[in-house]
Amino acid sequence: MSKTEKGDPVQVAVGAEIRALRKTRGLTLPEMGKRMGRSVGFLSQVERGLSQLTLLDLRDLAQVLDVPLSWFFQHEDIPDHERGHVVRRSYRRTLGVEEKGLVEQLLSPDLSGSFEVILSTMNPGAELAQPTLRQTEEVGYVVSGQIELWIGDKHFKLASGDSFQIRKEPFRWRNMAREPAVIVWVISPPVY
Repeated sequence: MSKTEKGDPVQVAVGAEIRALRKTRGLTLPEMGKRMGRSVGFLSQVERGLSQLTLLDLRDLAQVLDVPLSWFFQHEDIPDHERGHVVRRSYRRTLGVEEKGLVEQLLSPDLSGSFEVILSTMNPGAELAQPTLRQTEEVGYVVSGQIELWIGDKHFKLASGDSFQIRKEPFRWRNMAREPAVIVWVISPPVY
């Protein structure tokens, strides 16, 4: 029996992440297959860690799931006994780019649970200008810095040590301070 048939731990972890991302995006296997030009059977095997994707497939998948290509390459060096339990600082998955003012890192080991934990760094001047409405419950804790936060029609000024909760309400934020704001978000269900 080949390593792939046994379920290589890296492939199994990547497959589980793909499944979690697909479900978070509200996509079915047939929808994802159609967008990628791949069969449902093949994608099902990928999600179970039984088949490998080519680099071209990974690029297509990253585009369909709206994640950077690097998202799929951060499993190789994780010790098996830590996989799914521990996230070392050097292995955090990063979303966003600093030039746009917001960098987010996944603190959760994966997206298979009922919530995710995100570390957001909002640079000075960064802003989510248009209200965003997600079908989630979210709690945030301001680790450092300051932000302005609008939840519905309410406006809040938050600083280090403050926390907040958003329950399926439109929200937006901005950092008008001269230093980055660092916030830990707990989001249920996962959106990344």
